[in-house]
Amino acid sequence: MKAAIIGVTGYSGIELVRLLENHPYVNIQSIHSSSQVGALLTESYPHLVNHIVLNLEEIDTSKIAENVDVVFMATPSGISSKLAPKLIEQNIKVIDLSGDFRLQDPKVYEKWYKKEAASSEELKKAVYGLSEWNKEEIKSASFIANPGCYPTATLLGIAPLIKHNLIEENSLIIDAKSGVSGAGRHVSLGTHYAEINENFKIYKVNEHQHIPEIEQVLNRWNDNVNAITFSTHLVPMTRGIMATIYANVKSNVTAESLIELYKTSYENSPFVRIREEGNFPATKDVYGSNYCDIGVAYDNRTGRVTVVSVIDNLVKGAAGQAIQNLNIMMEIDEKTGLHRVPVFP
Repeated sequence: MKAAIIGVTGYSGIELVRLLENHPYVNIQSIHSSSQVGALLTESYPHLVNHIVLNLEEIDTSKIAENVDVVFMATPSGISSKLAPKLIEQNIKVIDLSGDFRLQDPKVYEKWYKKEAASSEELKKAVYGLSEWNKEEIKSASFIANPGCYPTATLLGIAPLIKHNLIEENSLIIDAKSGVSGAGRHVSLGTHYAEINENFKIYKVNEHQHIPEIEQVLNRWNDNVNAITFSTHLVPMTRGIMATIYANVKSNVTAESLIELYKTSYENSPFVRIREEGNFPATKDVYGSNYCDIGVAYDNRTGRVTVVSVIDNLVKGAAGQAIQNLNIMMEIDEKTGLHRVPVFP
């Protein structure tokens, strides 16, 4: 397939380049940006010298559609809602990494993202691309709303508990931490080196835009789920997300039975790895990879389950899952171009 990447100069866009360069069935035909038109991508990213020699092109959806089969949208929120429908009209497959098509209610999107939403008609065309749990819909889709990074880690961690009705729905608490690359490449005071180095801070308390996305999916799985407590923290590291999930169980369980449930739930999911009892993942364990590693514990004293879920926010949380979804759409091995050992240390 011939692919175009719109928004290639951001971290998710450049991660798409890195991963697609090793994909045997995809050729990067063109790269596009609203800035730096005409410049070589290697001017901004010298690490790509000898790997990709392409100039940044303007974003012209008609011209793009004439030359490619699939378009990856790695744009900030509020942009793909205008561009993606034009590509869909021309029968181009679209995988959108922004948040513009994840929420099905336009009013909810506008409340949390503070931007104008796509129309309800356009929103209904998008299939939510949580690869491990929505595979059948993805197979027949031509338009994918790629999940957010925090929702990916959180939903993969929660899914077996919610789907098997094992926890009190109103007891869910998600305590999540992210590396600084999650904020993108733009410069801001909040991600300035002197501000974040040797520092650890909470942000967007009770107002993170990924809250309604997580709630929407959980409610599809179990309509007793209403509001959740979801807190996000910025950690002085480049990549990685750790979501630590707490919930009260409804009935007697053991750590052993919970781990077995998770292993069964993900036995056909090559990118989800479940730890043995007493073993918990760290963000370095998945660095640079499309893996989600999960550890599970149960406290008899409190009747509470703890799930630790880690991903690389730029791979499984963005570009890697987008390519995994493309593989599923193409009906090829979902590991294609992605089956690589994490970088360590």
